[in-house]
Amino acid sequence: MKLKHSGLALAVASASVFSMAAHASQADAKGFLEGDTLDLIARNLYWNMDRHDRGYGDNREWGQGFQLDYVSGFTEGTVGFGVDLSAYTGIKLDSGRGRSGSQMLPVDSDGRAEDSFGSLGGAVKLQVSSSVLKYGDLRPYNPVIALADARLVPATATGFQLDSAEIEGLKIDAGHFTSAKDMNMSGHDGGFRAGYAAGVEGGDVDYLGGAYSISDNFSVTAYASRYEDLWNQYYGNANYVLALSDDQSLSFDFNLYRTLDEGKSLAGTINNTSWSFATGYSIGAHTVTLAFQKIDGDQPFDYLVLGGGVFQDSIYLANSMQLVDFNGPREESWRLGYNLNMATYGVPGLTFYAGYTRGDNVDGTKIEAGSPYDYYADKEKHWERDLSVKYVVQEGPAKDLSFRIRQATHRMSGDSDSSSDQVRLIIEYPLSIL
Repeated sequence: MKLKHSGLALAVASASVFSMAAHASQADAKGFLEGDTLDLIARNLYWNMDRHDRGYGDNREWGQGFQLDYVSGFTEGTVGFGVDLSAYTGIKLDSGRGRSGSQMLPVDSDGRAEDSFGSLGGAVKLQVSSSVLKYGDLRPYNPVIALADARLVPATATGFQLDSAEIEGLKIDAGHFTSAKDMNMSGHDGGFRAGYAAGVEGGDVDYLGGAYSISDNFSVTAYASRYEDLWNQYYGNANYVLALSDDQSLSFDFNLYRTLDEGKSLAGTINNTSWSFATGYSIGAHTVTLAFQKIDGDQPFDYLVLGGGVFQDSIYLANSMQLVDFNGPREESWRLGYNLNMATYGVPGLTFYAGYTRGDNVDGTKIEAGSPYDYYADKEKHWERDLSVKYVVQEGPAKDLSFRIRQATHRMSGDSDSSSDQVRLIIEYPLSIL
């Protein structure tokens, strides 16, 4: 099961993060210590999953996580040098045999969640002009490898990453990664896996991509990636916002993936084209989104996960939701979503989301015998309802303290997943130490 946002929100958030990360220039470097930051995030997470059929078992767990990140500045000069360091830990507050399985904490051989886990990580970095090259434990976040922060601590991957913004409006992103640490792992030597191919593990991950802002309202993104011995994956996106008035706008977001098996083809034949289109109408505090998603292939649309088994965010399709991705072979799905920002009504920091997604026309009859994807039935149908409320304290000693509750209901007519109800309560406090 997965924690997801809409593809539209992911695209906007990803582009914003990338832009901020790559915008700084070496000419603005303040020095190794003069430009450093030290941030702590304390996150309390309660998870309750109620599965109604097929004997999956329920999960009820509660944990506390701490994320400490030190980011140095860059030394002055033509080439700037720096380091990024991290210390992450997760602590069990409540769990038990038969109730674990939220993938919040590591599980021992008896099926019990461990009392705690932790990790240390670091990366070295250098900056020339407006380009930054890093090596070490990193957190790539793009359409082909997006490592999530959906449990107590974030996932990381070990390798190289280059962010470049030498040309105005163009952001270049490239990487080579050889191992990873999932959100419920202590070691950094975990592998990369195919999320829907029954845990099949491939080799290294390479990618090259970029985003170009044609105007303030129109941007395009393209990526190409190779997951060794599993697949080559290509991604394209176009995003346009049309202002209708001071408080009204229309947004359009198109996402396209093309996936083909590669090398040893450890997951068998893959020939898949998947796309989504979302349009949103905003007026004042309200945004209504309508999205359509289509999987064109005899296999499901698949994407990268890590060795700990937690689904990541490497899917920017519009109907990838909290519990399911609506990504079965030949599947078509529709989503209607509604966002409300209560700042307009005098309650800044309070937001609300409600959405309903329905998928059908799944066709599992053409999957190869023996394929790791051979668990889809024919004519599967399902739907998911998602509710989310979040409040962020705006001022005072508890400024930026946030409370969020997410509830999702999924009902399934088919074999590839279960009917379930899930509640997550997240309390998070970020603290800037330096």
